[in-house]
Amino acid sequence: MSRIIGVEQSLSNVEEALKAQGYEVLQLRHEEDAKNCDACVITGQDKNVMGISDPVMAGPVIDANGLSAEEVIQRVEKFFN
Repeated sequence: MSRIIGVEQSLSNVEEALKAQGYEVLQLRHEEDAKNCDACVITGQDKNVMGISDPVMAGPVIDANGLSAEEVIQRVEKFFN
């Protein structure tokens, strides 16, 4: 089963890296987009703007601020393994 990772639109490098690792990626445009995701990756600049900090999903919300795409992938994989 492929994991669905929600990624903010501005994180295109993270989106491509996750796709290369076999994850299904969904761009986060609205709060309801996060509801179908197993995890979300946000920029951390506007944590509450999309409402993702609220418990709309059971998975982790990863703040990508200051992280490389590889570091984000490591955090995603750590949660699922």
